[in-house]
Amino acid sequence: MTTSRNASTIRDVARLAGVSVATISRYLNNSAPLSADTAERVLAAMTELDFSPHPAARSLASNKTYAIGLILNDIGGEFYTPMLRGIESITSAEGFDLLIHSTKTNQPVKANHYSPLKRRPLSENNTDGLLIFNDAVDEAELTRLKKLNFPVVLIHQSPPKELEIPMVTIENQSGGQQVVDHFIEEHGCKRIVFMQGPPNNEDSKAREKGYKLSLKKHGLPFDPELVVEGGFESAQAHAAIMGMIYKGISFDAIFTGDDDNAIGVLQALNESGKRVPEDVLIAGFDDSLFARILTPPLTTVRAPNELVGAEATRQLVNLIRGESATLRTVLPVEMIIRRSCGCNPKTQGGA
Repeated sequence: MTTSRNASTIRDVARLAGVSVATISRYLNNSAPLSADTAERVLAAMTELDFSPHPAARSLASNKTYAIGLILNDIGGEFYTPMLRGIESITSAEGFDLLIHSTKTNQPVKANHYSPLKRRPLSENNTDGLLIFNDAVDEAELTRLKKLNFPVVLIHQSPPKELEIPMVTIENQSGGQQVVDHFIEEHGCKRIVFMQGPPNNEDSKAREKGYKLSLKKHGLPFDPELVVEGGFESAQAHAAIMGMIYKGISFDAIFTGDDDNAIGVLQALNESGKRVPEDVLIAGFDDSLFARILTPPLTTVRAPNELVGAEATRQLVNLIRGESATLRTVLPVEMIIRRSCGCNPKTQGGA
């Protein structure tokens, strides 16, 4: 009879290495230090027997899943790609699987159905910790996880009051202020549109605060007519600008709130015969991959989205290991000058 691969058991490895089963378990789970000699004997025995532990058995033995969960409210758009790349770089290096769940749904939850939250596709039952993106989980669930002392790190979202949950974000407010400062100080703009993101989006609110601070700093009045909803979606942004043009609202610059909005804004301006940057200046936020290939190339704020994903995951791994994590991490941004704001990028340090 042919012996199948990995037919050897943990007891076989212990017997060959001359150690206890508990020692093999400690080696596999890295739960306690072993002497160099013992570790070498265990490794040699595992190699000779062609032994590798079954993932399920490993999880049962250690009470760990060796998985990290990421909960998002959407997985569409180029914005998420670098963040996911940053997350995966750490989970891979640290030996964790990455499980992803999107809470986005186009259908209302029926009364006789479980809600996405109650189903909890990712939770303490199948992960060792959770990364939670902006507004993907409600306050009640965050409170429940905190009471369990389950490792959680928030991305682009502050925790509810009284809940000390680590979070990682970027300098949204200062980034927004940089854009408007540039419009006013370098180009003399006075009628600047701000395009909001989705309702209650924390990043958008901070960028809008930077917009208002810049107006105040330069003695320009805040005009609510110049604030419109773009929802971080090109189609909605297109409709918003077309609506302003139809109403006869004048403007000389648009801070699109994010780069996806800029696509719809450029389309709307082109359709209405307005030239960029000759008639209207535009700047976005994120520095998405397509920003440099738009016509004209988009001035924007470079957000370190890959670093956000990596840093949030690094903090989560610390929590999983029983170590401390930084409660609030705010990563710097950088304004990238391109032609959509009327500048010559060769003389302005653009990319």
